[in-house]
Order: sequence, then C-alpha cells, then structure tokens
Amino acid sequence: MKIGIIGSGNVGGTLGTRWAKGGHTVVFSSRNPGSDAITKLVAAAGPNASAATVADAVSQCDIVLLATPWPATKEAVAGAGNLAGKILIDATNPLLPDLSGIEVGTTSSGGELVAALAPGARVVKAFNTIGANIMANPDFHGRSAVLFYCGDDAGAKAVVKGLVTELGFDAADAGPLKQARLLEPLALLWISLAYGQGYGREFAFQTMKRT
Repeated sequence: MKIGIIGSGNVGGTLGTRWAKGGHTVVFSSRNPGSDAITKLVAAAGPNASAATVADAVSQCDIVLLATPWPATKEAVAGAGNLAGKILIDATNPLLPDLSGIEVGTTSSGGELVAALAPGARVVKAFNTIGANIMANPDFHGRSAVLFYCGDDAGAKAVVKGLVTELGFDAADAGPLKQARLLEPLALLWISLAYGQGYGREFAFQTMKRT
C-alpha cells in the first residue's frame, strides 16, 4: 500500500516508519520536504520512504494518515487537495491547549469535523487513544494493547484494521464515525493518567471477553 503522512511528528513519524519498514510505500509530507528533520526521518524509515509536499504526498497515495496537532488540522486538510475517495485515517484529537479537556464532544467530534473538511474522503478514526511510544511497541509481556477505530465506510475500516493489526495491536471496531465522540475523550483519559495521575507513558488499554 502507498501511505501519505500529513503531520510527520511523533505519531506520524512513528507510524510511517513502522509501515515503511513493514513493506509499505510511505510518503512523509512537509511544507519543506528537504528539511533536516524530514531528511533524517526518511533515512531512518528506510528505502520504502520518501518526502514530498502535502499536496504531492496526497496525490500519490490512496491512504492518508492525518496526525497533526488540532490547531493545525483545518489548514492541513485544506492544503491537502482533493481527498475524495481516499482512505483518511484521522489520528487527531481536539484537545484544549492546556490538555484540560476537548473542544468538541457529546454532539460532535473531531473525527466528524475532519470528515466535513474533506468531502468524499473515507474517514476512519484511529491511532488517537494512546501515545506514540505505544504505537512503536504495543506488546505488553505477550499481550497486545487494544487500538480502537471507527468509521462509516466498511471497506476503509477493513483496510485500516489490517494496518492496525500488522503493527501488533488488538484491533477493535468501535462502530460508526460518530463513535469518535467517545474515542476522543478516551484519549484524554490516557493523557490525564499518563501526565496527571502518575501512570507514566508506558501503559495502554486492553479488552477482555468472557466465553
């Protein structure tokens, strides 16, 4: 698969690098694709990775990961060009600047707002509920961290499930895109526990089922 990355920071860099090393073609995007930071990221990701502007990366790829800070999301989507028909993995969270809460919730979500900004895109909310360190290694002594995802397009969700599973996560379908209204507060719970309640960053969520 060919995957474009919008937002090549901790989350985008980690996921893009792992997918590139797993055999996918990955295009990291930046306003300055020749910058030292992007050059180092591409080198670390290996021969399956390259760099381009946001619009060029999107035009080349059928799958796009959106991993921008929330204040930059609207501008990033606007600069991406035509996203219609593409699988858009939304890893953003509408966090307040001080991480004390989220800007939208209950009756809408960041995921739904992203879908409105990208008409025709096949939006799947994923990779927003835990930190980049867990994305780098979701194994907890032989047990996999759960990674929830949601969306309205069954085909897009099946593709995203594959991308989630191959990274070692327990992929869990949370339902339609409006379930992002629940997944985004779950991200805030992880952040508050990690930074405010002394858990640290090396923890994740798991699901258990009785048979």
